Amino acid sequence: MVRKTAKLPWSERRQLIIEAASRLFATRGYASTSIDDIAAEAGVTKPIVYRHFGPKKKLHLALLALHRDELLSTLAEAMRQPGTLAERVPRATDAWFSYVEAHPYAGAMLFRDTTGDPEVRRFYEEMQATARTAVAALIAAEPDFAVPESKVEPLAELTRAALAGLAIWWSEHHELPRDAIVQVAINGIWLGLERAGLSESWNRP
Repeated sequence: MVRKTAKLPWSERRQLIIEAASRLFATRGYASTSIDDIAAEAGVTKPIVYRHFGPKKKLHLALLALHRDELLSTLAEAMRQPGTLAERVPRATDAWFSYVEAHPYAGAMLFRDTTGDPEVRRFYEEMQATARTAVAALIAAEPDFAVPESKVEPLAELTRAALAGLAIWWSEHHELPRDAIVQVAINGIWLGLERAGLSESWNRP
């Protein structure tokens, strides 16, 4: 049964389109999803989708930006809370996976590029660079760790890539509870931070 959306407020119809498009892009992939599919899934007409977002690529980029901003805002809020880094890292990690759990289609879109489009690829690269820079700034500003400057950016990239990779893996293994995933992530991240800040960190023999 098609939902009647003609009388819905503009913002509610927009949200229906966001949810429908995110779900279809995440489950079918970009190439196999059309504006017609999105309109049918959202219970609106094709012109309404265009009116809110424009053509498919523009819609896809808008959704990526929306989900990126929501996730980064969630992480920033967790890191802004008072406490030591040892307290804030677990809090931020749990916030990351809580968002992925609550928005599974958003997570799938953010961590997997299914378009093959150069413009979308640049968006992903910029998004990854933004996340890496943010993590690097946190590491460099932390007084509890004397991480050599040359190691800050690669350590930040390792942290970012590990969280994204684990989120992708978890999307296919939801039988595991979030607490278990968060614990694994925290142990790995904290070990990396701790060892990088120690003069006796491992080196190739």
